[in-house]
Amino acid sequence: MSGGTSLANLALLRHRLALIERGGRADDPVLPFGVPAIDAVLPGGGLARAALHEIRGLGAAEEEGAEQAAFLAGILARLEPGRPVLWCLARADLHAPGLARMGLAPERLILARAGEREVLWAMEEGLKCRALAAVVGEVGALPATASRRLQLAAATAGVTAFALRRRHAMTAGVEEPGAAVTRWRIAACPAPCEDRPGLGRPLWQVELLRSRGGRTGRWMVEACDASGHVHLAAALADRPAAASQRAAG
Repeated sequence: MSGGTSLANLALLRHRLALIERGGRADDPVLPFGVPAIDAVLPGGGLARAALHEIRGLGAAEEEGAEQAAFLAGILARLEPGRPVLWCLARADLHAPGLARMGLAPERLILARAGEREVLWAMEEGLKCRALAAVVGEVGALPATASRRLQLAAATAGVTAFALRRRHAMTAGVEEPGAAVTRWRIAACPAPCEDRPGLGRPLWQVELLRSRGGRTGRWMVEACDASGHVHLAAALADRPAAASQRAAG
């Protein structure tokens, strides 16, 4: 992208964010999932606000991004629902009706289309706007320096940031350690009633791979309902792995 185009896009993004700028934020520093087994391993009993979180899929599912986007939609549905969400993406493949089924109203979304190398830049610009509930960026590589900048920007503005990892943008090389406060991996699970298709909600395996100051864990949950909540699939839930009992860095 040329220098002139970059400046024009930057000015446009800043203008759109300025139009919705307003004060006042939620006082609660965390957003509980409402699932005791999950909230118990998170510091403060919920997902930290004003912080960077990373969400990814498993294997080839990272290309489509359906499960991880749906899981994130449920979080965003409950995160300051009166405020808009800036979603930065390189491909115009976001399925708004699917997100709406998870409780995330399409009218809350502000979409910023950018090249894969510019999504991180768009996220950082968006995090300067305190009016937003959250900033989402579909990214491949998440360099340590970029993650630190996003974490600092989120903490400074009081806006929660989510790096949604997509395989289509991933670059080869060793995965760098990042500054994300939590790192999640979401995968679809087989339906419990394969002989009776269409019954029940889809099942996800939710893994908390990293939790700064907390513990890791793994759970089988039912996909988000219209209120954005997941529910533990009690009969099928995995017990937390042994690693979940150890403190995560």
